[in-house]
Amino acid sequence: MRVPVDWLGEHVTLPDGVSGLDVAAALVQVGLEEEGLHTGDVTGPLVVGRVLTREPEEQKNGKTINWCTVDVGDANGTGEPQGIVCGAHNFDAGDLVVVILPGGVLPGGFEISARKTYGHVSAGMICSVAELGIGEDHDGILVLTDRPDASSLQPGQDAIPLLGLDRETVEINVTPDRGYCFAVRGVAREYAHSTGAPFVDPALALAERAPAAGAGGYPVELRDDSPVRGRPGCDRYVARVVRGIDVSAPTPDWMATRLTEAGMRPISLPVDVTNYVMLDLGQPLHAFDVATLDGPVVVRRARDGERLTTLDDVERALSPQDLLVTEGGERVLAIAGVMGGQDSEVGPSTTDVLLEAAHFDAVSVARTARRHRLPSEASRRFERGVDPQLAAAAAQMAVELLVEHGGGTADPGVTDVGEPLRPEPVRMAADLPGRVVGVPYDGPTVERRLREIGCEVSTEDETYVVVPPTWRPDLTTGEDLVEEVARLEGYEAIPSVVPTAPGGRGLTHGQGVRRLLATVLAAQGLSEVWNPPFVGDAQHEALGLDAAAERERTLVVANPLSDEQPLMRTRVLTTLVESLRRNLARGAKDVALFETGLVVQREGEQQPAPTADVGVHPDAETLAAIRAAVPAQPRHLALVLAGDRDRAGWWGAGRRADLADVVELVTQLGEALALRLTLEADDVMPYHPGRCARVTTADGVLVGHLGELHPKVVAALGLPERTVAAEMDVDVLVDASGVPVQARTLSGYPAARTDVALVVAEDVAASGVELALRSGAGDALESVALFDVYRGDQLDAGRKSLAYRLTFRAPDRTLTTDEVSALRDRAVAAAGRATGAVQR
Repeated sequence: MRVPVDWLGEHVTLPDGVSGLDVAAALVQVGLEEEGLHTGDVTGPLVVGRVLTREPEEQKNGKTINWCTVDVGDANGTGEPQGIVCGAHNFDAGDLVVVILPGGVLPGGFEISARKTYGHVSAGMICSVAELGIGEDHDGILVLTDRPDASSLQPGQDAIPLLGLDRETVEINVTPDRGYCFAVRGVAREYAHSTGAPFVDPALALAERAPAAGAGGYPVELRDDSPVRGRPGCDRYVARVVRGIDVSAPTPDWMATRLTEAGMRPISLPVDVTNYVMLDLGQPLHAFDVATLDGPVVVRRARDGERLTTLDDVERALSPQDLLVTEGGERVLAIAGVMGGQDSEVGPSTTDVLLEAAHFDAVSVARTARRHRLPSEASRRFERGVDPQLAAAAAQMAVELLVEHGGGTADPGVTDVGEPLRPEPVRMAADLPGRVVGVPYDGPTVERRLREIGCEVSTEDETYVVVPPTWRPDLTTGEDLVEEVARLEGYEAIPSVVPTAPGGRGLTHGQGVRRLLATVLAAQGLSEVWNPPFVGDAQHEALGLDAAAERERTLVVANPLSDEQPLMRTRVLTTLVESLRRNLARGAKDVALFETGLVVQREGEQQPAPTADVGVHPDAETLAAIRAAVPAQPRHLALVLAGDRDRAGWWGAGRRADLADVVELVTQLGEALALRLTLEADDVMPYHPGRCARVTTADGVLVGHLGELHPKVVAALGLPERTVAAEMDVDVLVDASGVPVQARTLSGYPAARTDVALVVAEDVAASGVELALRSGAGDALESVALFDVYRGDQLDAGRKSLAYRLTFRAPDRTLTTDEVSALRDRAVAAAGRATGAVQR
């Protein structure tokens, strides 16, 4: 919200010489954060000039320009008149104009310099209001001769303060619960709270001047057959008619300037008046052309199949949940609280205007605006809560402005139908502010602050009964009231005391596992990245995956950030390789990355999730249906290595990352969790069929895959050759590591080692043989390691020899040779039964 400082001063007393910075600082103290501070976008020298001569010159292209000499006093440093070329013709010799001299800058960064044009050197520019950014008129320059103070103006006088281009505008961030601050009226109230300056509510005087509702007003009916949350979509509708308006009448300069400073473009008198009232008081208004209306105004919900072309020239299919303003209940005039329709808007031929000042339900407007992707200044205010008691005052203000500046006459009849709900009283324990904030606020302080924001306060047995003001729909609980007391008393008065952390509430097991995995990989030199979880068919195809199958396993985003990435990812590697490509494209050669994130793994048809009204806790059945509709979203960890794993330097040559590196990393992750992970050869995309392994737990549960990326994948993605990667299911690792590891007493007795070579079929995995050896050797086996693989003439075709070193150790004695041999034979026998292994 942009608030011009001089406009703010109409509702609250500002100190002499107050700056925008001072105003922003005061507003910050009551929770309105400063977004920016704006002044006129014109920098000098911008001065008053008097036209001495104007000589029209017709050019070869048929255009006529004026070669002028302009007295700018001493502003140019010489006192000599300036020669300036001007294409406008709405001035003459002797007129006072606004001149920007070389070195000045106009809005948009347009820097002025002396330059040759149309055969003359033009030393400056005579400006129009559009060029100065204070209006929309491009047809003629700004003439000052007709100003009431023209007799006091002198050539060379600084025109920046004269035109108000030095006025400051404070831009603030309005949080959703402070919708009343989307108006100068609301911001002025907050400034008064912060500084104690006198505040005069403009709505009070307007409401007193507004005529009472009675017979003769324009007929209006409220029909809402489908209220949201049991509340009618419109609970108050004020209609006023002004006839005989000259819609071509110019918007007053002061109003156009304020609208521009507030960030809105002046359009026409009726539109500018409604926008001005909305910015000043906070009540959105809408103007209808009475000549286009043949029946009463009826507010109702939309019907199936209805459509409306809105003011932005878009035809919209309406939903039965949309609240509409209609003519006679049939022809749609507007989407209530959001935007009007084209066929009832005020146009050049309009003479009679119907002004609408209504109070629409916040939730209903918010849903409609989002459904149609149609945010507007009106909907932004309605969905945050508009004061229901403001409609009559806002309509009166708009009527007065139209009559004054458009020459119209207001109908005596006033329509005011509906009855807004009164705010519900809030009961708050007297000691609640002190208990919540930690500051001992006394009773008089609490009552004074609550009354200051407009509340009615009474007490009942150590309890405050507080009725919030109508412009504060956000005050519904005791905690809301506590926040008001705390912010008005000053956040700086709240002590900064760090609470004592309760014992026994550290990380959960899952959190600890995720942190440990990230720590291990970071210690090995990998960098953690994060990517948005959105992918497309093209990314699946680049990884050699079946795009149709992947689409069946995931969800399609209804409103994707990119049409090329409308799917939720099914594996983290899909997005991680994009980070790898991005780093390589920026010159990185040796890259090691990892990422942890959720993936979607849907099984079967996607079930629609039920919805519940905002502010209403769903019942158990609805919650169960919502959870059932959410597909499985396990957490995965992926890593990728490209380029050198060991870098080259004075110490020697480098070494490229290979399959052994990713195997080592995955093994280290298992060891960190005290898990024995098993690797077996596999063939799945996007990995090389001969350099891929599946990773399982000791119980055979699949953890993930690792390997070298398939050459086709590397080529499709433009990655370095022999890039290696892995992806694991973190949730499986969390479940597998859930049982605490029992510490074992270290044996002080020597270890006994023995080697064994086993001949197995070529397709038998070494990990399977190792598991069999472990199961047969028993608890005395301390470790087993594969140290040699042999294929050659001494073996039959299709056979291989695996050599293992077995280490045995007893906790209470030194093992004898016979005992070690017996344990080895048991291990070999178990391997023979499980894998068909034969000892060489």
